[in-house]
Amino acid sequence: MAGKYPNENVLVVPRALFDALGAFHGLCTEPERYVPALLDPANNFFLARDDAEEDPGHKQIIPYAIFHHQGRFLHYVRGGGGGEKRLAAKGSIGIGGHINDTDAHAARRHLDKDTYTLGVEREIEEELALGGGHSQRIVALLNDDSNPVGQVHLGIVHWFDLDSADAASREDQLTDLEFLTLEELQARRDRLETWSQICLDSLPALMAR
Repeated sequence: MAGKYPNENVLVVPRALFDALGAFHGLCTEPERYVPALLDPANNFFLARDDAEEDPGHKQIIPYAIFHHQGRFLHYVRGGGGGEKRLAAKGSIGIGGHINDTDAHAARRHLDKDTYTLGVEREIEEELALGGGHSQRIVALLNDDSNPVGQVHLGIVHWFDLDSADAASREDQLTDLEFLTLEELQARRDRLETWSQICLDSLPALMAR
């Protein structure tokens, strides 16, 4: 019987590596402690997504991008399309996705920093059409073991400063895109996915990094 994600292989690291580097709950604003080791080809590999989604012995590496423009943040609602069904209908301030083995040249078994960067760019281009320039930086790591989705994922938080608020969805699962202020986001916090709630609580600190 075919799984939900046939022929999809995603980048993972052993949970034991995360524990050795210093496991945490919530947001860690010291990404330099983790990212070099996570993206060291000696430490990561690709695993069938059907297996990875049910295996808390591994963490899937997920770039999670926040988009900021003049004090407002891109917010959307997850539709029920081809994405993570457990997050459908939730609000979000993060655009994210798996790093697949198609991002690695010649489907290598591991992935390095350069290939990771290509994977992030691919993910953003697949999901968003941005009308202006931008800068980006890694500002944090994100972990939440309190629920089944979080237990098998580890987020790398990318901060995008946009030159323009011209942004449109290229994916059916990204609906109702709009830029909201911090106060507007706080008013709908209980409707956000868990990762977005965690990021929302630290947005001023992340902006300053």
